[in-house]
Amino acid sequence: MEKEKLEIPLLADPEKKVTESFGALSKSGMASRYTYVIDKQGVVRKIYTTVKPDAHPQEVMEYIQKNLK
Repeated sequence: MEKEKLEIPLLADPEKKVTESFGALSKSGMASRYTYVIDKQGVVRKIYTTVKPDAHPQEVMEYIQKNLK
């Protein structure tokens, strides 16, 4: 995190346990490109299963600003 100057932690999941538990493991064994909005209490508030790279960051930020405080 320090090296990349990230403000949030990243998750490594080489055994794909978390990916599978979140329902994001495809039949081919690869992780699907889903986005999960998780609140400060650890509750999943929104799942995006279709991601359009150009508009997605703004879409997620708008959801967070409107629904999580």
